[in-house]
Amino acid sequence: MKKQKLLYEGKVKKVYETDDPAFLIVSYKDDATAQNGHKRGTIEGKGIINNKMSNLFMQELEKAGIPTHFVKELNERETLVKKVSIFPLEVIVRNLSAGSFAKRYGIAEGIPFPAATIEFSYKNDALEDPLLNTYHAVALGLCEQEEIETIKRYGFMINEELKRFWDKRGITLVDFKIEFGKDTAGRILLADEISPDTCRLWDQKTGKKLDKDRFRHDLGGVEEAYGEVMKRACGQV
Repeated sequence: MKKQKLLYEGKVKKVYETDDPAFLIVSYKDDATAQNGHKRGTIEGKGIINNKMSNLFMQELEKAGIPTHFVKELNERETLVKKVSIFPLEVIVRNLSAGSFAKRYGIAEGIPFPAATIEFSYKNDALEDPLLNTYHAVALGLCEQEEIETIKRYGFMINEELKRFWDKRGITLVDFKIEFGKDTAGRILLADEISPDTCRLWDQKTGKKLDKDRFRHDLGGVEEAYGEVMKRACGQV
């Protein structure tokens, strides 16, 4: 399948058309953004790590019964995916307090929740991705009620699979952001990526942050943290 013209360039990825309208090619960049795009930089090798790690998780989640857009890894930065219409929703699943949740409610980071919680934000850069509830999402025409129930169910399933994966590797899955799309047959598929860009990952022994928070908060050692996560994900503990 051949790469055609550039369809879209986002903050951290490029998306290309192919000679088959049912498929796209996603290319991962080393660019990094935070604070809704207000902070920008580069994390050397990030695109390679995010591509490989996301593809690993997509395949594992497929085995667990969660349909995804993944088709085939083409090279270290590019992946063939099914074309989907993305829901303009960011889906955030949280296991511990951290980030905007802790700031919003004035609590410390690292407080475990009695059960995983889920929240949604409206993907709109101009509005800086405001939080919304499921009723708002339906009222705005972003999705149907049945669709958002499916998304919630998949979100919690993904959380259980990812928690189990990282726990075996000495890492706590604090929270993560995912996105979903709908294919031409109307199936809801997990899309976008799962990586240290989209997950908060803390070392279970030291509490060290091994994700994009190191870039967000100028903690240093960003490339090393991404590399460490990649090694553990691939079983090189």
